[in-house]
Amino acid sequence: MASIYHINKGVSKPIMFKGLKAQYIAYLAIGLVLLLISFSVLYICGISLWLILPFVFGTGTLLFIIVFRLSKRFGEHGLAKYFAKKRLPNYLVFRSRNPFINLKQTGHGNRN
Repeated sequence: MASIYHINKGVSKPIMFKGLKAQYIAYLAIGLVLLLISFSVLYICGISLWLILPFVFGTGTLLFIIVFRLSKRFGEHGLAKYFAKKRLPNYLVFRSRNPFINLKQTGHGNRN
């Protein structure tokens, strides 16, 4: 009796939807939910639809443009790396690995 095993070839690939990668799908979804909530709050407050609709459509368009641009520029993990690099102080930036290569061999790091 032969067994048939299915191989999932896309297991380690990032999630993509219409060109959005990974966490940018969530950013867009959260932005759209916030737009819906802001529309509801402004409508309940009694503000005219002629003022609310251009605001919501303009903000939604801006949201789409920004999220797609970030997804294209940084990719899956690039935005997190970008913010991590910005938080790194200037005096800890190392241009080379040379100070760390020989630590174990010279005994500077071993204090047992």
